Amino acid sequence: MAFTFVAFAYIIALILTALLIFFAIWHIIAFDELKNDHKNPIEQCNALNPLVLPEYGTHIFINLLFLFGGQWLTLFFNLPLIAYHINKFRTRSMRSGFGVYDPTTIMNAQILNSAQREGWIKLGFFMVSFFYYLYCMIAELIRE
Repeated sequence: MAFTFVAFAYIIALILTALLIFFAIWHIIAFDELKNDHKNPIEQCNALNPLVLPEYGTHIFINLLFLFGGQWLTLFFNLPLIAYHINKFRTRSMRSGFGVYDPTTIMNAQILNSAQREGWIKLGFFMVSFFYYLYCMIAELIRE
């Protein structure tokens, strides 16, 4: 049993991916509350926008660990979501500050549905990633 930097990277990735799963669930619940008129859009965007940069930063940090560990397949698996995050942040409305959700447009049915669909897709991606990281961590720890 060898404890290497790669094993450490996968352990950290497991912990942080659990946090990303929590963020994805939080987004899904928040958009469902908006869809069902349980909260107003200003409150909801004020609650969601501060979570955007930590989510993106956490995902990039995980992938930096994989880059330094030489885990190219895992890094390649994560690159599309990183590119999507960068593009979404780059093309965001400036009115939302550092967040990507604008209270004036979030109640548009098309935008609300796409935001909710994005939350479900991210949840699925992070769930698959979690179990992939778990498998890779175990494989790395038992490697001789």
